[in-house]
Amino acid sequence: MMNFKKALMGLALVALIAFPACNDDNNSEAGNKHVNDWIYENMDLYYLWNTDLPSSPKKSKAPEEFFNSLLSDQDRFSWIQEDYLELLNSLQGVNKEAGYEFKLYLESEGSQNVIAQVTYIKAGSLVETEDKDLLRGDVITHINGNRMTTSNYQELLGEISDTHTIQYSRPTETGLADKGTLSLNTSEFAENPNFMSKVIDTGDGHKIGYYVYNFFATGPTSSSSQYNTEMDAIFNEFKSESITDLVIDLRYNSGGAEGATINLASLIGANIDNTTTFTRRQYNNDLQAALINDPNYGYDFLIKKFTAKTENVGSLLNSGRVYILTSGRTASASELLINGLKPHMDVFLIGDVTVGKNVGSISIYEDNDPKNTWGLQPIVVRSYNSANESNYYDGFTPNIINLDNDLDLKPIGDEDEILLSIAIDHITGGSGSRNGISARRDGLESLGTSADFKRGSYNLVIDDERLKSFVKSSLIE
Repeated sequence: MMNFKKALMGLALVALIAFPACNDDNNSEAGNKHVNDWIYENMDLYYLWNTDLPSSPKKSKAPEEFFNSLLSDQDRFSWIQEDYLELLNSLQGVNKEAGYEFKLYLESEGSQNVIAQVTYIKAGSLVETEDKDLLRGDVITHINGNRMTTSNYQELLGEISDTHTIQYSRPTETGLADKGTLSLNTSEFAENPNFMSKVIDTGDGHKIGYYVYNFFATGPTSSSSQYNTEMDAIFNEFKSESITDLVIDLRYNSGGAEGATINLASLIGANIDNTTTFTRRQYNNDLQAALINDPNYGYDFLIKKFTAKTENVGSLLNSGRVYILTSGRTASASELLINGLKPHMDVFLIGDVTVGKNVGSISIYEDNDPKNTWGLQPIVVRSYNSANESNYYDGFTPNIINLDNDLDLKPIGDEDEILLSIAIDHITGGSGSRNGISARRDGLESLGTSADFKRGSYNLVIDDERLKSFVKSSLIE
């Protein structure tokens, strides 16, 4: 095993010794090597697959190209961004945008035309505050006057972070009604993930708490707990209403912070307290051994437990069951929630197969190096639950499969909305036509979602500063 302290000292030298001066400050190869030395040292320390790193990579490459050349074939999720502040903002749900999310489809079988159907409008975004006539279910065909096709839609969607136009239509009972062209402005915007909550009284003894949570973040900044506090208040209301059943809607949730995940799990879990293991982390062999052998950290550092929450509703739920609505966008922190709850209660999934991300990342950056503004988001940990399970690389398959790929979209929270209606039907023991495995595959062919075009998506962020404190303390030694 490599000498971990020696590797840390190597990183210290990179950070503390000035790079040899160049006659030309614009010497890109010299600048690249300065950044790439830093990238390699950090990847050697933290990267989950650090034994797969090439021994002699070409450090004159552009940093993003160099970073990508280091990645293991097992890695689908690590990324790098030139501005680390933008990276950190994106992980807190802050993006430059108009404020709408969408799902992409082929217009029809065999067609080359692509459409984007709006899945939800973000509260407080410019689309809402400027009172733009854009609704969930609307179908976008053109961006900036150009028809989206399979050959250009990715390029066109790259334009929507700035002011842009869309041509769109609205589904009606008789077809699609043309809505013409709409100009949309954009701004730096912090989305609140607590999208909706309500209690549905079915009138037959069931009171269903319904909660739509669209990404995992503790607050609009890394030091804020605003969103967790709001989440607690929502579950306190569920508890005061004496709900009997719980539906968590994660179909648009592509992940986020581990801390927010633990908070939500602690509000849901049955028969859990602050001594109960929620998840166990596994780092690369060198880092893991160093952590375990340090008396200030030890094996307990790898364990994250539930927290004791007075707002917890687990004891109220029929059969100790929670219903979770999923899609092909449901990922990482959402899957950590599912996996962490499974040993402690019945987790019943409705929707599409999830992404399959059982690994997490950290943010690495230098805030005092004018030569290096890059931010890294490498995979550094694999997550296991208290039953030592981490076998969801291919995603979780729902108990009831429904791809939710029909253009007829009811409002979120409407009891006739397809996935929520399936959950209500199953809870109340309805006609049975939707119970069991009910694969709905007769809708449009999906090409992805808006999350695919955002660097902050599909992340499980290990937001534990103790890991970085360990590195710093080791450097001092």
